[in-house]
Amino acid sequence: NLLGKKHRLSCVPLHLTISIFSLALPVFRSGMHFRDSKRKVDYVLAYHYRKRVSQHQPGSRSAEPLHGLASSAIVSNGETGKRQPELLGAQAVELSPLDALEEEKRVQRKEYEQNLMEAGLEIEKDLESKSQGLSFVRIHAPWHVLSREAELLKIKMPTKKVYEIKEEGGILKKLTEIWCRLTEPLQPKVPQQDNTKMKSLSYPFSREKIYLYNIKDKDTFFDNATRSRIERLFVLNRICCNRVSAFGISTLIANNVYDAAYPLHDLLYREWARYGVFYKFQPIDLIRKYFGEKIGLYFAWLGLYTEFLIPSSVVGVIVFFYGCITIESDIPSKEMCDQHNAFTMCPLCDKFCDYWNLSSACATARASHLFDNPATVFFSIFMALWATMFLEQWKRLQMRLSYFWDLTGLEEEEEHPRPEYETKLIQKKLKTKNTTENANEDENEKLTWRDRMPGYLANFSLILFMIMLTFSAVFGVMVYRITTAAALSFSTNETTRSNVRVTVTATAVIINLVVILILDEIYGAVAKWLTEIEVPKTEKSFEERLILKAFLLKFVNSYAPIFYVAFFKGRFVGRPGHYLYVFDGYRMEECAPGGCLMELCIQLSIIMLGKQLIQNNLFEIGIPKLKKLFRKLKDERTEPKEINTNQSKDPQQWDLDYSLEPFTGLTPEYMEMIIQFGFVTLFVASFPLAPLFALLNNIIEVRLDAKKFVTELRRPDTVRAKDIGIWYNILSGIGKLSVIINAFVISVTSDFIPRLMYQYAYSQNGTMHGFINHTLSYFNVSHLKAGTQPENSPFAQDVLFCRFKDYREPPWSQNPYEFSRQYWAVLSARLAFVILFQNLVMFLSVLVDWMIPDIPKDISEQIKKEKSVLVDFFLKEEHEKLKLIESFITRDKHRPQNGTKGQRTRAASFCQFSQSQKRSLASYSSQHTEV
Repeated sequence: NLLGKKHRLSCVPLHLTISIFSLALPVFRSGMHFRDSKRKVDYVLAYHYRKRVSQHQPGSRSAEPLHGLASSAIVSNGETGKRQPELLGAQAVELSPLDALEEEKRVQRKEYEQNLMEAGLEIEKDLESKSQGLSFVRIHAPWHVLSREAELLKIKMPTKKVYEIKEEGGILKKLTEIWCRLTEPLQPKVPQQDNTKMKSLSYPFSREKIYLYNIKDKDTFFDNATRSRIERLFVLNRICCNRVSAFGISTLIANNVYDAAYPLHDLLYREWARYGVFYKFQPIDLIRKYFGEKIGLYFAWLGLYTEFLIPSSVVGVIVFFYGCITIESDIPSKEMCDQHNAFTMCPLCDKFCDYWNLSSACATARASHLFDNPATVFFSIFMALWATMFLEQWKRLQMRLSYFWDLTGLEEEEEHPRPEYETKLIQKKLKTKNTTENANEDENEKLTWRDRMPGYLANFSLILFMIMLTFSAVFGVMVYRITTAAALSFSTNETTRSNVRVTVTATAVIINLVVILILDEIYGAVAKWLTEIEVPKTEKSFEERLILKAFLLKFVNSYAPIFYVAFFKGRFVGRPGHYLYVFDGYRMEECAPGGCLMELCIQLSIIMLGKQLIQNNLFEIGIPKLKKLFRKLKDERTEPKEINTNQSKDPQQWDLDYSLEPFTGLTPEYMEMIIQFGFVTLFVASFPLAPLFALLNNIIEVRLDAKKFVTELRRPDTVRAKDIGIWYNILSGIGKLSVIINAFVISVTSDFIPRLMYQYAYSQNGTMHGFINHTLSYFNVSHLKAGTQPENSPFAQDVLFCRFKDYREPPWSQNPYEFSRQYWAVLSARLAFVILFQNLVMFLSVLVDWMIPDIPKDISEQIKKEKSVLVDFFLKEEHEKLKLIESFITRDKHRPQNGTKGQRTRAASFCQFSQSQKRSLASYSSQHTEV
């Protein structure tokens, strides 16, 4: 049941993956079964051992008896031919008293593996034939264990009943068929179901009703993902080691008894990350069957997000080209570039900077128009609605996937406490037992807020410190810009002095990028440590707290420099004769003559592209390879050079998988995409090309993720999930915040409002002629403070008044240099625009949310139909069973009266069973009638 065909009724493209890949047929690799080549390896435990041989050195002749034996001992719960590892040469091994810790681990492993066998699992264990090395325990779950646990978990499995999926009719059906034909080349080449219009009816597994299920082969009825999930979550995590009160494999791994526990990679993905198939759709169903629902939902979300970036990229490119086309007709930039308009501007720094002509900033003004034009307002509104539609479409796709993946009505699975939580709880019980005998039983069974108070205080103080550290880094870069600009202004080189602003801006942005990348790695580690000292009870609670901390720190780190340029730079400068100074002689930095929007665009583009190229791609490829190489070198250095004749020439699958990097969760994958989503939406008014660069990055990102999950990481445990969890709330919050931020960017950072005010309130002919002169105020150069006048200026004798960008009264007015009426009028218009823009976009977003239902109509109807089909199916099956029982009773009644006592007893038992079936049937029917 693969996405490419099963969802053909909705035309497969549930989510476009611009990365996508086709998959080959499953091929069994070496080492997927026990030595008998029959029982499949469902799970692997790995551990390092160290022992001392008392009578001989490694590789001596006394070890030869081991070589003639099999390389593993199979322990299989009473199976014939089993051999215990202790019987195979264990007498040659003696542990020194100095190795007490290693002996304790060995005893714990022995007890734990014995408990696994008592629980019904079958294991195969490598012989420890060297003095020290790596060994594996392979686990197989037989049918009776899988069926027992599947019933306890209420796992939905396909029954014999199949029903037809209703297709939408009318013009929508025609459009769907046309779209399917057009996208036929985009479908991945994967094994597909023959009839995509039929769906198997699923029902929670029950051993009593095993006749309901379509069981062709017990070995393949439960797929590999289901088998590994059953073993990890509900067998391995329930088995305890009484010797150290260790409950579950996670605790044993935390105590270094075992090194790792993982399922095996069992499929060869021949074209998973091949660059030639980036344009194809994702086979999401196959990904879900291989990795589980949680990872399947991540790839589905990433595919839909990438698909939605296509229209936003197209509109962003159109807005950019609109700016390019209209740049020649932009009157303000023409006035600024006109050499005849001699706007003599005030010096940019004290003493060493001269008066300058506004026309020298012509290039900056023309470049600003590419992003500061009326089309950006439309694009901001479009992107706000785009974010709303994306979230709504994701909810619909999520519901569609839940239906096809049988996740509707999925209950939260009971999670086992984390090993750190159990350790902390044991320590609390021991401490309470030593201090008082009348302790409250309820408080001893869990950690209260008093126990976590030190962790909460450490979290609050360190998070506050990290946020202040980020602000300090932004302030440090600001000081760098100010001091570097002043230093370059002293240069005797004319080229250096003329390019001060470009040089300072470019180098400062690169420094910002480097600081962000470094702090991102630090904040990720700090967030994990802070979450650990809180001691959350379950993995889900741990993951949610980690996500919130990491997102808060990385959000502030990534966007603090951009917020500074957008809303603070140039706002607290002062005016000529009364500047605000950071240090003695160093003024606060000003915006460029064309405004801060162009610098905001540069800042946003370099940080976004730098993070995507370096952090999301190079780090994602390089770091796992470096870790793998380091671990390989470490193992080669620590393990002795001994010849192990038991080892096969070709490496087994569990050896290959152990060398891979352990899977640490989806938080890093989601985090980088969420930060990118913020770049695309929060400041899109200043950089309309952001969606395009995000789209190009995601084309590579999905391929990298696919390659990493298969070739660089151990196969993760499958986890069932019906949604993406807290990430949806973060996305929704960013979408709402983007409306407010873009409103302020348009009204405060850009010149959109001043231009509107001038054209409709102050222009004499309703055009933009005279706008530049209107925005520049006069200053009498004789009012400059002593020691701040330009030195050796050739224009000093000719300049009486210089101009600066602000709305202030001229020096000849009654209130010289005070804010003018135009300033207050423009400020009022800015605030009014923010309120109007925010309410308009919020209203449109709510309207879009209301118009698009969360559950697709066809899925809602199919869910109702499935309930009805389920009731009918059960009634039919019970009715057939009842008829069979009645036929037995009728046949017994027609037999001779001198029948045996056993026959009469059987007839009586059948009669009683028939009556009970009728009562249960009536009860079942009435129960579902109420539903």
